Amino acid sequence: MKYVSATDIGLVRDENQDIVQVDEFYGNILAVVCDGMGGERSGQEASRIAINEIFNRFSSGVYADMDTIAVRQLLTSSISAANSVVYTTARINYRSFGMGTTCVAAYIDDKYIYIANVGDSRAYFADEKGLNQITSDHTLVNMLLMQGKIEPEEVHTHPKRNMLTRAVGVEKIVKPDFFRMKREESFKLLLCSDGLSGYCDDEEIFKVLSSVPLEETPDALINLALEKGGRDNITLAVITD
Repeated sequence: MKYVSATDIGLVRDENQDIVQVDEFYGNILAVVCDGMGGERSGQEASRIAINEIFNRFSSGVYADMDTIAVRQLLTSSISAANSVVYTTARINYRSFGMGTTCVAAYIDDKYIYIANVGDSRAYFADEKGLNQITSDHTLVNMLLMQGKIEPEEVHTHPKRNMLTRAVGVEKIVKPDFFRMKREESFKLLLCSDGLSGYCDDEEIFKVLSSVPLEETPDALINLALEKGGRDNITLAVITD
């Protein structure tokens, strides 16, 4: 497997509260994207704490030839551990109260692609037909959409479109969503923060993924978001066979 990752502050924000990390374990890949939230650098602290805790917990529990149950337990417990540390830190320091972060994590072995997520950072699977969103956003507008209370075209203009219904570190306990899909002989997986997915449509992202060499993909996707105004931090990881 091959992978690339990158993060960019964008054109508007004063700091980058996103973090991405990709590591190998027994020839398999763990990739995580976190998008922090909170003022006075607490969002940046939340994403840093979360990604460090996830990798520390995962690396201490991972072993070769894990089955689906073991991967699911380790991925979700790693995110839960991160949730506990961020939640506790926010309550020890009043300046950090309310901080939190999104999280999307992928573990890829020789048989499956496993995804766990909290918040609105996304995982996509690209095939010859186009871009397929794996995760479901934990946002107010997505909840309203699923309930039939708003139309799809209202999602990007709704006044509360950025409000999360679930995030790492905000509540004492968090439950990540978990997905498993069979790994095909040829695959391409994208993890990203909403600085990319919130401003670029699926067709634009797919065009880059399908036409640009892997090593040039991060710059091409970041430039795509910057051309849309770069109003948020932009972060991504791409893993392929």
